[in-house]
Amino acid sequence: MAASLCLVAGKATDSVTYGFLPAAQRLGLDVVLLTDRPAAHAGADRTVVECDVTDFREIIACAAAPAAVFSNSDFLQAPAALAAAYSGLPAKDWRAATRAKNKSLMRGHLAGLDPVFAADPDGNGVPDGAPYPLVLKPREGVASEDVFLVRDARELAARRDEIRARRDDPLIAEEYLPGALHTLETLGDGSELRVLGSFRTRVSPPPYFIEERLEWAPPPPETGQVLAQLERLGVGFGACHTEFVVHEGRARIIEVNYRLIGDHCDFLMADLLGVPLFEQILRVHLGERLDAERPRPRSRRHAVAEAVIADRAGTLTGAPGPMEVTDGAVRVAYRPQRAVGDAFPLTRTNRDYLGTIRAIGPDADGIEAAIARFRAAHSWTIA
Repeated sequence: MAASLCLVAGKATDSVTYGFLPAAQRLGLDVVLLTDRPAAHAGADRTVVECDVTDFREIIACAAAPAAVFSNSDFLQAPAALAAAYSGLPAKDWRAATRAKNKSLMRGHLAGLDPVFAADPDGNGVPDGAPYPLVLKPREGVASEDVFLVRDARELAARRDEIRARRDDPLIAEEYLPGALHTLETLGDGSELRVLGSFRTRVSPPPYFIEERLEWAPPPPETGQVLAQLERLGVGFGACHTEFVVHEGRARIIEVNYRLIGDHCDFLMADLLGVPLFEQILRVHLGERLDAERPRPRSRRHAVAEAVIADRAGTLTGAPGPMEVTDGAVRVAYRPQRAVGDAFPLTRTNRDYLGTIRAIGPDADGIEAAIARFRAAHSWTIA
């Protein structure tokens, strides 16, 4: 009988559908997918069980003697970790998963190593001497949703009221951290935390923080500071995607997403490194150690993931489908994140992505030209 993988998921994502599920099949695992959205995950090659995946007790009750419990969801790391620990399976520390998700807990835990001003704009409020500008955002938010740069107390109050009209979960107001924005992609087996690589990130002009483009780059010299902060948080098992800035030789964490990078950068990284990345992550959760050989790009190559972003609300009436093309020495892949016929608002967040263009090639100039030609050859029409 094949070993069973309990995969805990919320909404359907390409990372799970086209990454982890095929990887589990290649590993010969029987997948039991626990979700609170069963219709979104229906498929012939898996068993789908409806479950309140935010409650670790429900996961435990629904998971029948699995060999591993795994989730790639921001919101479900702690309950999945608790369920795995209950069964004595390899898992992330649920406390570290909770700290990573809750930005107030993260800031408090890192205060002795890297103090960052943070306040609750609804509770005790933001003191008069706060170091404006501040970044106001949901304490456990994702995808740049409802994240704003505010320059004074009046703007803070206005943005808070604007957010409160849409949601009622806790907010946090943090010190704005200037500098060049990077990511750090890591994978750990509980004994070793390995750096897989890093991206430079371009974001939209303030007051918004839309991630427009990620470019593969060597980890900056200050990466050791980030690793020390991750160690303080207890991050060391499975995949982790950390966003940080570097300014005047100092690296400071923006947020820690204790799962694999998304928005198709996971597929880009797997292609670039030339390794079965999704399988490697699942193997760690099955109790295996990392391979002795560290993954590196197979040759000197450049890589970019660039989002196609909606500039207005409406209905997508025309757009390319998923495809891969070769443009000279550059491999270009496109995967939509909105389907033709989808109606959507303009959110000024990563939710405005229509799709992602991924390009890998020998040099930056060739990639820029290939992306420009791809955009010129296709159109995205919003009615």
